[in-house]
Amino acid sequence: MLKNKTLDVVGKKKIFYTISIAVIVISIIVTVIVGMNVAIEFKGGTIITYSYDGSIDENAVAAAASEFTGQQCNATLGESLADGETTVALSFPSSEGLTADTQSALSDSLAEQFADSSLEIYSSQDVDPSTGSGFFGKCIVAVIFSAIVMIVYIGFRFRKIGGWVAGCCAVVALVHDMFFVYACCLFCRFDIDSNFMAVLLTILGYSINATIIIYDRIRENRRLYGTEKSLGELVNMSVTQSFGRSVHTTATTVIAMATICIVSLVAGVESILSFAFPLVIGLLAGVYSSNCIAPTLWTVWQGAIDRRKAAKAAK
Repeated sequence: MLKNKTLDVVGKKKIFYTISIAVIVISIIVTVIVGMNVAIEFKGGTIITYSYDGSIDENAVAAAASEFTGQQCNATLGESLADGETTVALSFPSSEGLTADTQSALSDSLAEQFADSSLEIYSSQDVDPSTGSGFFGKCIVAVIFSAIVMIVYIGFRFRKIGGWVAGCCAVVALVHDMFFVYACCLFCRFDIDSNFMAVLLTILGYSINATIIIYDRIRENRRLYGTEKSLGELVNMSVTQSFGRSVHTTATTVIAMATICIVSLVAGVESILSFAFPLVIGLLAGVYSSNCIAPTLWTVWQGAIDRRKAAKAAK
């Protein structure tokens, strides 16, 4: 079908921009009103792990611990690989954490309330918020450094089609993809944690590769057609030529990750689900931005530059 028809992505660019801006604005509004779940590894706090016998309702334990301490508490069931003990880990995200006296009193209270489960303290760990913020800061620096390197690389490799303009548009598309991943975590109430940062760094490499393929087609078509075709026509032609490959490549990865999502959902393994599902959204956003955002932005920006040059030459 695409062999007989050229996709008009440039003509529909306002629709694409409206959709993307709407997602970003709504995400910011929801963040301000509702807030975002930040994992204890970034926010700091205390993690107390208890061993238990039989079965236990982690939600009931979390509710009891939250009521006793007056702080938010999340409970996660697990099993120690060292000795096979079944465990329930209670995390208290807080910049202050829990004092030793509070932890001791909490343990006594939970042991009394869940006497049938024989709760016993297994381990206790205080997470320094400065450690988490330092890790988060390093990830942000890595992202910024990657963006600068990409602009320089694309600017050099595609200097015949505007170079640095193409690089900046590619980075805008990457930021767009990261916002979509953030929106996924926000609306699904996944924590901002190491999984979130891993997804962002994965999307950085995947999305930029798809965008470079589009730019490569634009460069080749411009070399072949010169000024015979407008920037919009070149982009539409290039996107059409690359669209099938882009979709097929992404589809294989998305199908694999979607399968992992289903298995994780059925098995109740949220730690894997919180990585796999945002990655699926990020991959789909990458296809969208590589074909509909970066190249159309390039036509707007590069077109304005070309018009200015033509106006100066006409004087």
